[in-house]
Amino acid sequence: MRVFVTGGNGFIGSAVVRELVARGHTPVCLLRKTSDTKRIDALSFERAEGDVRDLASVRAGMARCDGTAHLAAPGGWHADDAAGLEDVIVNGARNVLESAAEIPGHRVLLVSSTAAINASDGPTVFDERAEFAVKDPQLHYAHAKHKAELVAREAFNRGVAVVIVNPAEVYGPGDTALGTSANLIDFAKAIPVLVCDGGTSVVHVDDVATGIVAALERGRPGERYILGGENITVRRMAELTLESTGRHVPIVPVPNGISRFVASAAIRLHVPVPFNPHVVPYATLYWFVDSSKARRELGVTFRDARATIASTIDWLRGAGMLN
Repeated sequence: MRVFVTGGNGFIGSAVVRELVARGHTPVCLLRKTSDTKRIDALSFERAEGDVRDLASVRAGMARCDGTAHLAAPGGWHADDAAGLEDVIVNGARNVLESAAEIPGHRVLLVSSTAAINASDGPTVFDERAEFAVKDPQLHYAHAKHKAELVAREAFNRGVAVVIVNPAEVYGPGDTALGTSANLIDFAKAIPVLVCDGGTSVVHVDDVATGIVAALERGRPGERYILGGENITVRRMAELTLESTGRHVPIVPVPNGISRFVASAAIRLHVPVPFNPHVVPYATLYWFVDSSKARRELGVTFRDARATIASTIDWLRGAGMLN
């Protein structure tokens, strides 16, 4: 297939472009003039100039393609800005799906997030049938991804062959923007290591890329597929990070109320703290998921948290980011 890819130069997107090339597909990447393409420069792809927020460029780039993998989204916890996320994630999805509706038989793979599945105060495990019930209005990324899924559902009801995947928290080599691996750097350098009460599903970027392409090829339109590895607590993530780095320092739990208060104050007052304050609203909840549907229908597998974190630490060490 010729596959139109938005966000193809990003952390996950570049892994998807590699996977598409490996499977014999031709990626057509929507890129701005100023886009950093270092992650994909060595790969064989076609360039379509434009921006996901510009309907005309999306329509032009998609015109000669058989399918679309829509990944474009602001990266990093610091980018959890309501207006920016709405513009790129929600309006971008609307532009992609509106363009796809004009091409008979065109398949769209919308990359959402487990943040759009659901969260809980305790370790409840959710699957694709969960009803989104996240209340905190400050969780802008989760709400934007949920809105994009509503746009996709409307498009499916109008006849667009759209499949949704929901990657969990993605780690692995190539996270040059430190979107998630900054969490591991914090754990690897802090003394002591501070942790809150929460958890997430951890998944390797290459496993996500495999799942995305598999869903594009054979996922059922109108369906969601969770791409998640092992469910672990924040404390367990810290333990695995220390294990991978060979450090022996104390891990100190901090009550969620204090974590949230300190993080909010640090962001508002621009005060440095020994952790990323933007992560705290998410890290003080549980985002546990069940990926058995993707394993069963897409034939994908996911490595465990130890292997995923060790792979990321190896890359961070090689990149000189743990010195």
